[in-house]
Amino acid sequence: MAKSLIEELPRIVSEGRREAAQILERLSSGTQIGLQTNELVLPSKDVSGLFRGCTPQIPNAFNLAGGTGNGDGWMNRLIYGDNLLAMQALLAGDAQTGLPSLRGKVDLIYIDPPFDSKADYRTKISLPGTDIQQKPTVIEQFAYADTWEEGTISYLKMLCPRILLMKELLANTGSLYVHIDWHVGAYMKVLMDEIMGKEDFVNEIIWHYEGPQSPSPVKFATKHDTILRYSKDITSTLVNELYYYEEEPFNPTKYSLDEDGRYFYTIPKGDYTDESIRRLDAEGKILWNKNGNARIKKFLELSSDGTKMLKKKKIQDVWEITSLGLAAGSKENTGYATQKPEALLERIIKASSNPGDLVCDFFGGSGTTAAVAERLGRRWITCDIGKPASLVMRKRFIDQEVKPFLYQSIGDYQKEAFRNNKRYKHVGDLSQVVLGLYGALPFTPEQTNDRSFGYIKGTRTLVMADSPNRLTTAATIRKAVEAKASLLGGDWEKVVVLGWNFAFDISQAIQKYADSKVEVLVIPPDLLDKLAKKGYRKLIDDRSVRFSSLQYLVAKPVAVTRQGENDELDIELENYVLLSPDNIPLDDKDKAALQKVMNDDPLSLIEYWSIDPDYDGQTFRSTWQDYRENTASDNDPLHCVYKTRLRVPHKDSRQVCIKAVDVFGFESQVVETIHNS
Repeated sequence: MAKSLIEELPRIVSEGRREAAQILERLSSGTQIGLQTNELVLPSKDVSGLFRGCTPQIPNAFNLAGGTGNGDGWMNRLIYGDNLLAMQALLAGDAQTGLPSLRGKVDLIYIDPPFDSKADYRTKISLPGTDIQQKPTVIEQFAYADTWEEGTISYLKMLCPRILLMKELLANTGSLYVHIDWHVGAYMKVLMDEIMGKEDFVNEIIWHYEGPQSPSPVKFATKHDTILRYSKDITSTLVNELYYYEEEPFNPTKYSLDEDGRYFYTIPKGDYTDESIRRLDAEGKILWNKNGNARIKKFLELSSDGTKMLKKKKIQDVWEITSLGLAAGSKENTGYATQKPEALLERIIKASSNPGDLVCDFFGGSGTTAAVAERLGRRWITCDIGKPASLVMRKRFIDQEVKPFLYQSIGDYQKEAFRNNKRYKHVGDLSQVVLGLYGALPFTPEQTNDRSFGYIKGTRTLVMADSPNRLTTAATIRKAVEAKASLLGGDWEKVVVLGWNFAFDISQAIQKYADSKVEVLVIPPDLLDKLAKKGYRKLIDDRSVRFSSLQYLVAKPVAVTRQGENDELDIELENYVLLSPDNIPLDDKDKAALQKVMNDDPLSLIEYWSIDPDYDGQTFRSTWQDYRENTASDNDPLHCVYKTRLRVPHKDSRQVCIKAVDVFGFESQVVETIHNS
């Protein structure tokens, strides 16, 4: 029997408050979640085609840690990852980039969480000669499954602690807009009243939109969404009154014409004071009759062709904003399924923020909130758990030529997932489980006290399971190679390293130790979720856990030409090797189509690539970018350009870092050190 939602609501709120309280307590104890900066993006997309690209001088003085959170050196942020973790990081502050805690600092939050429990959230990917449908990543799949496991009950469970953290982030003058539809609207109102306070409920906004509709014999067409607006403190919340103009036919015979050619009508002076009358008279806005009585002039506003009269009216809580501008092929359309029109976000941002204010969207989607906030002179942070969404947003912001922004991720996602799991409390215990799922046997304590090592029975293959609490790096590979040479006599033919999270330069480390017979494989990112839902024995029996190889990028050696005070760098991609299609969430027919593209045109799998021609080994400063939809460079929406020439200030030696993201969101990079005297 289905659970009663009304009966479950008190428990949903109670558990949500407990989870939020634990998060806030963790922050005060110094146990904090960090943000990992993947890119400092300085938008400069390729616009000129092969071998003619040129970047401006790189702003070396641009200090990543220069932000104060008060607008001076502020960095806008695109964050990939679970918004619950992202908000924890923002509440804690980001020491690496100089960001203080944003508790009580956010002026406006707009969220548009997913409505439909039956959506499968697939992403269409167009490749040369074929289209494939990518299912959500394993992390996304579990996020969506958890969101709708018990229908609306699970949905409200997901949102409750998140709304509580948003309340912590909001300034006293701030507003929170929650965009919902008929699936959950009534329930969200009850939940929001409980969290934000019924007394701080400001508006129920009805957004009526146009668009195609399916006929129904039993119901009226559903053509509106609801936006609930709450304040942190209604007595101090910011409200900028907005207006619109309504047109009606203009009949000049009904109005008077002044000496400046302006049409007007008059109203009685009413309660206007003598002082006001004198001021308006000085402005030419008083009509005196023959008895010396004053009437107030009201001037008309006319359409550009003079045929319509424009009446200025205050915007109310029913908004007629079309979504037809998002039709296929339109300039505004990014191809993202749940994209909202910019006009809708423009109204919200203008009403509840001022230039320089901070606007956040924790279900970023196609990035409309951030794109409009940038255009209107606001600061912004946007976040999404979907890799397709993060790719769409990054490209959209570069197309818009926004100010430099940070692309970040949850730096210790697996660490957080491991800490929250209830089954395995020690890294050693989890390592033994991973080894078993790979098919390796553990060593006895007498053989070695390092529980991360095991072996394949009947072979001379050593296996090492790395910890979810750290990145697998070049040092990890070196440790595995040394163990191969020394552990239990060192008579091992091969060593396999199983890792959760990888340093960006891991492919270079693998190539460095290529002659040492070391293989590096990826532990499935959903493994902890699978263990929680199915258990170890079930996973062993159904053999559903697959360890995949790492993808990697190959670039040709960078050619350098001295040109006076500058160096010209010729940079070219050579190959891209993707992990097996079996480890990507695709249907079988799409796996076969993908394999053909991998064989025939592997570089077409590159969705986006960028270059830091002066890489410092820590922060990747993206100073040139190209991506498949950037047809300004080659008129080919299915391929990037794979060659470019960058002009940069001369240096005797430099590191050039090339980073690529494929159509599935997998990242890889190549670093080359150049000595040029």
